[in-house]
Amino acid sequence: MKVLVVGGGGREHALAIKAAQSPRVKALICAPGNAGTEALGENVPVSANDLDGLCALAHERRVDLTLVGPEAPLCAGIVDRFIAAGHRVFGPTALAARIEGDKAYAKELMRAALIPTAEARIFHRFADARQYALTRDCPLVVKASGLAAGKGVILCDKPADAVLALERVMVEKVFGEAGNAVLVEEMLEGPELSVLALVDGETIYVLESSQDHKRVGEGDTGPNTGGMGAYSPAPIATDAVLAQVERQILVPIIDVLLRDGNPYSGVLYAGLMLTPGGPKVLEFNCRFGDPEIQAVLPRLQTDLIDVIEAVLDRRLSEVDLRWDPRPAVCVVMASAGYPGSYKKGHVIEGLSDAEALPDVTVFHAGTKRVGDKVVTDGGRVLGVTALGDDVASARARALEAVDTIHFDGAFCRRDIAHRAL
Repeated sequence: MKVLVVGGGGREHALAIKAAQSPRVKALICAPGNAGTEALGENVPVSANDLDGLCALAHERRVDLTLVGPEAPLCAGIVDRFIAAGHRVFGPTALAARIEGDKAYAKELMRAALIPTAEARIFHRFADARQYALTRDCPLVVKASGLAAGKGVILCDKPADAVLALERVMVEKVFGEAGNAVLVEEMLEGPELSVLALVDGETIYVLESSQDHKRVGEGDTGPNTGGMGAYSPAPIATDAVLAQVERQILVPIIDVLLRDGNPYSGVLYAGLMLTPGGPKVLEFNCRFGDPEIQAVLPRLQTDLIDVIEAVLDRRLSEVDLRWDPRPAVCVVMASAGYPGSYKKGHVIEGLSDAEALPDVTVFHAGTKRVGDKVVTDGGRVLGVTALGDDVASARARALEAVDTIHFDGAFCRRDIAHRAL
């Protein structure tokens, strides 16, 4: 089998590693890939957003299966294009992917399905949003409705902060067209939980739990990022909590999509807050979480290709996944200045030493190869994941690996998984 992985981040490197481990995969292509995926197969310089180029690539190389990593091509309709061209592809259609690409639409779906979520108002004009924010007397969350690479959520302790955030998003357009509509939500309190589920249109299979760390600074401080690390499993995801999430959140959202004529196939990510009143949805994503999947996939012992094909063939009810019982911790190494502006092109050293450590995997996110050197090419550069007998030992091993890797301006959070400890 020939497999194409679309994307070039840490999530796509994780998918490529698992695909390459399958005895059924004889050739692996990544578009555009990174310095990590290059070691597993062939990188082809086609952007993840170039749907024409990707479709042509799949045809020319006679690709048997395509795995789409990022949300942007999914929301742009890559699955629809591939299916129309007769290509086998894993992911939701554009209409189903709106659940991530349009947060206002997702909020309306949740209201229709009576899914517990934060109270919110949707605005298309800055003046209206500003007036509403100034009438509130509680912490608020301002969200760009469109895709903003995981950075379109601004937490505001005071209404005045919300007004400033609204001005940045709606007037200054710091997130571009994603800010044409915004949500102003109540700020929920409680620990966060990421739940990833495979869906084949009707059947739902919940994967092992994980918890992401969105804030850039130690102790969950500073601005939101795409994710500074994750661990799996999350102790707060008890059997009772997961059963409640499946019953009150996952089943209703899949049902409402099905009733709307948009059956969901692929991975559904539910970002949740475990409030005193129970789990509430912060957001839905239409793909594997990043960096959550870098903590979850190393624990998967079942052949990923077999699992994905079961989803595509609507045989998910026949699947029984096997997992390494040991926890995994992923620590993200980022470039100085992230999530703001940062420089690229710094040489990365110590990768082979880190990868030689037992039960350690170094996932490349923002990297590329220049000659015989691997250099930084993004804000989040590497995701260093380790397995351990417990969360403490997994984190210690991940940090040991982090300390062997060096590039100018590198920083990380050393408190990943603090909630589990």
